[in-house]
Amino acid sequence: MNEMRLATFNLENLDWAPGRPEAFARRRAALLPLLDDIDADILCLQEIDAQKTSKHGPRAYLALDRLFDGTRYAGFHRFTSLRPGADTPADVHNLAILSRWPIRIRRQIHHEIVPPWPWPPPRDGDVTPPPIAIGWDRPMLYAAVELPDGRLLHVVNLHLRAPRPVPVPTARGEGSSRALIEGQFVAALKREGQALEARLFAETIFDAEPDALLAICGDFNADEHDAPTRLLRGGRDEGEDAPRALLALEERVAPASRYTVIHAGRPTLIDHILASHALAAMWRSTAILNAGLQDEFYAKDPIDGSLHAPVMAMFEISG
Repeated sequence: MNEMRLATFNLENLDWAPGRPEAFARRRAALLPLLDDIDADILCLQEIDAQKTSKHGPRAYLALDRLFDGTRYAGFHRFTSLRPGADTPADVHNLAILSRWPIRIRRQIHHEIVPPWPWPPPRDGDVTPPPIAIGWDRPMLYAAVELPDGRLLHVVNLHLRAPRPVPVPTARGEGSSRALIEGQFVAALKREGQALEARLFAETIFDAEPDALLAICGDFNADEHDAPTRLLRGGRDEGEDAPRALLALEERVAPASRYTVIHAGRPTLIDHILASHALAAMWRSTAILNAGLQDEFYAKDPIDGSLHAPVMAMFEISG
């Protein structure tokens, strides 16, 4: 049997500083066993920081290069994100797709389908607050990977905004309860808006290829019941026999192990692999590598490894 292993892993602000080599060495020692256990053929990564090559030089993926130096992943094809509107990475929260097999199509998507829009906050007494721009915090990545049998696997790597309040100026100040409430709402607009863009992009793939092998992977900052995940799956609570519905492969893990983050003692599933029917038909197993996962609420800096558990799905392929 020929296998394909597809994984997603939030590396939790992977960084490297020349003045602190021991900190990176400790993190690398914690991350590499997980990456070895994943043994991925296609790997979607989130939260990769980029470092300056010199004091006034451009940012580059120095930490990512050092993480994979000497490993099997060093020779993989790689597609990484750029700061929207620039030709260099952002300082934090970049994305990467690594593939054993050739990446035939690469595309970074940021407000190409859903444009940014102004949200007008409600009046506060006699004050009319200025509109707040609703835009995505980071882009998403799309890669079409050529499998050994010549078919294309369409992979979307996505990191949606966390459900933390966006700073919102109000007449009562940014720390007021009203500012926090409105900021929470703005965060939800950003998270669900980008989920909408990702799902509408998936629709364009299905328009061109109804039986597409498609996976949307990443940190959704939403559990399986939250609106962003339901939207990405196709907006249905039931009826997963619908041709364009995406199936949540992480939900096929035993309930006791079905979590990727622990927050204040509560296990939560926010990292996902959603698969089209054609891809799910090739599915054989899913694993969430959460043994020994730290509780993000109580974790102290510097952390070892990541506060997210990787998710890996295995498929049977031909060729």
